[in-house]
Amino acid sequence: MGSEVASTMTGKEVVMALDKLYQRVNTPLSHSDPFQLLIATILSAQSTDAQINKVTPSLFQKFPDASSMSRASIKELEKIVKSSGFYHVKARRIRDVARKIMKEFKGSVPKTIEDLCSLPGVGRKTANIVLSAGFNKIEGIAVDTHVFRVSRRIGMTQAKTPEKVELDLMKITPRKYWPRLTMLLIFHGRAICSARRPSCEKCVLSLRCLYYEELRKIDSNS
Repeated sequence: MGSEVASTMTGKEVVMALDKLYQRVNTPLSHSDPFQLLIATILSAQSTDAQINKVTPSLFQKFPDASSMSRASIKELEKIVKSSGFYHVKARRIRDVARKIMKEFKGSVPKTIEDLCSLPGVGRKTANIVLSAGFNKIEGIAVDTHVFRVSRRIGMTQAKTPEKVELDLMKITPRKYWPRLTMLLIFHGRAICSARRPSCEKCVLSLRCLYYEELRKIDSNS
């Protein structure tokens, strides 16, 4: 299958347009090391970074590393992470991840995307975040719901899966901008380009945005 890129802007152009609007951070998730970042990222599924940052201090105070978390009881983990949502699944998942890290990686978070994706419940999005923010390794672009939605609306890609969206974005973005593009699309998706009611009139990308162009066509024909 060929590329589904339909870009009106390159990744670099998007970064240049949004860069001054949002803070420069690798990830808003609080952590002290790659293991804590991995666990926080897993917990952030179907939740918010702000909520996870309320959960993780007590979690990491009691279970700061893979060794201690691998020995934790599910009930204790569930109690701590309950407010993150889907806590039954998440509690078991983070313990399973810790146990596999202890068993197969000698207690250290692996540093390749293949090994990270071999951990229970870890996909390319989580792996890319951990590699970039945890190890300063740029292997890909983390495609969460915001990156998926915003990049498609702008017209950077027409792909229908996160994996294909990632490939398209990588093709039109210089490698050094991959981590920053991820964060900027996430921030922009939260602040402006929301799922239900995007604030197109406030968006600095609107004049070259395919979604906004379609909205204007509809308005002019109504």
